[in-house]
Amino acid sequence: MKSLLYVMASLAVLGLAFWAYRENYTTQQVLKETRGLQRQIGAVQVRLSVLRAEWAYLNRPDRLRELADLNFDRLNLLPLRPEQFGSVDEVAYPPDEDVLDFTNGVEVSSLGAKGQTTTGTFP
Repeated sequence: MKSLLYVMASLAVLGLAFWAYRENYTTQQVLKETRGLQRQIGAVQVRLSVLRAEWAYLNRPDRLRELADLNFDRLNLLPLRPEQFGSVDEVAYPPDEDVLDFTNGVEVSSLGAKGQTTTGTFP
C-alpha cells in the first residue's frame, strides 16, 4: 500500500514538474513577444515624434506666409479687407423652439387600474 502511495506521489511530482517546465517556456516565449512589441512601440513613437516635428516645421506661420505670397496670383487669392469680416450682430441665430411638443399628451399613469389590461399592440 505504501509503495502505491509512493508511486502516485512520484507521478504527481513528475506531472507537476512537466507542467512547470511547460509554463516556464510558455512564459519565456510571451516575454520575448512582449519585448518585441515594446521595441516596435518605441520605434513607432520615435517615428511619430519625427513626423510631428516635420509637421510643425512645415506649418510655421512665416513659411506659410511666404508660400501664400509666392502663389498668390496662381491660386487666385484675394487680399483680406475689413469688409470681409462681419460683426456679431450680423450672425443669424436659430430661433428658440421647443424640441419636444407636449401639447397632446396621453395619460398613462392610470393604465392597468380598475381591471384594465394592455394587449401589447399600439393603435
